[in-house]
Amino acid sequence: MKKVLCFGELLLRMSPQLHGKWMHDNVMSVYVGGAELNVATALTKWELPVGYCTALPHNYLATEIVEELKQKKIDTSSIHFGGERIGLYYLPQGADLKHAGVIYDRAYSSFGELTTGVIDWDTVLNDVSWFHFSAISPALSRRAADVCKEALEVAHKKGIFISVDLNYRSKLWQYGEKPVSVMRELVEYCDMVMGNIWAANTLLGIEIDHDIHQKGTKEAYLAHAEKTSKAIEETFHKCHTVANTFRFDNGEEGIRYYTTLFTNKAQHFSAEYVADSITDKVGSGDCFMAGLIYGLYHKHPPQEVIDFATAAAFGKLSETGDATNQTIEDVRQKIIHHG
Repeated sequence: MKKVLCFGELLLRMSPQLHGKWMHDNVMSVYVGGAELNVATALTKWELPVGYCTALPHNYLATEIVEELKQKKIDTSSIHFGGERIGLYYLPQGADLKHAGVIYDRAYSSFGELTTGVIDWDTVLNDVSWFHFSAISPALSRRAADVCKEALEVAHKKGIFISVDLNYRSKLWQYGEKPVSVMRELVEYCDMVMGNIWAANTLLGIEIDHDIHQKGTKEAYLAHAEKTSKAIEETFHKCHTVANTFRFDNGEEGIRYYTTLFTNKAQHFSAEYVADSITDKVGSGDCFMAGLIYGLYHKHPPQEVIDFATAAAFGKLSETGDATNQTIEDVRQKIIHHG
């Protein structure tokens, strides 16, 4: 079986407790993550052959991380070693983060210092049938965007299926180029696009109904998802599969969640999942992406694909940390439980 290769920056998530407790107790939780690594972690848990490509420095932290990935059966052979540091981000523990935003500390990281010509993509992409990246990487710098394009060009020539997660981070994209001009160039290579109607507007320039929140009905959102999906396919002719997620606050700590999958000119949508409270929002979208890859890799029917991916993403909301630890059976039980 050829493997799925996920490419992106590995990040350490520093997760302090709010109200200064981390200072008083001299304790701060640390999680190994990054959007693409979260996808790879889920896929290896679900027994898909998966590799991970990133850049790390030569130090003991990187060595310990790589050994942990190997223990999880993630192929680390394409990791590039060089540069000075691992990127960090700070995000407090808990689900209610409205008053405590993410703080990035990833300047001059090993991944951020990557340039074209460093990674031998022709070798790295041997025995690969699926290449996955996210919009976070090209958001870092023009240099990172160029590395992404370099990888995509080789993957395209090799006939590799390419997917992208349109995860938009407003605190990134600070290097003077508009996201649309960068991302449209990269999405030209993609077979599958995952995101939501707002990210498609911000990153790809796909038209959005600015009154959609006033309409506010599930029917209106589903109709908009289909319209957005068709527009993406019409704009990017290589793309034939589009997935959209909808996640809304439900009360003080709760959430409503449902998704769509547009493929073969037809839209499929998930059941609606509702929770009164959640544990951690980080990594839910990555888990959804992994669920899509898992189902499509195995050529499952579209409705089965979207049901599995949605249940997996919803399940991640009850887990602490960046990556899921759910088994296939865990996800299937959630599907049964939610009808």
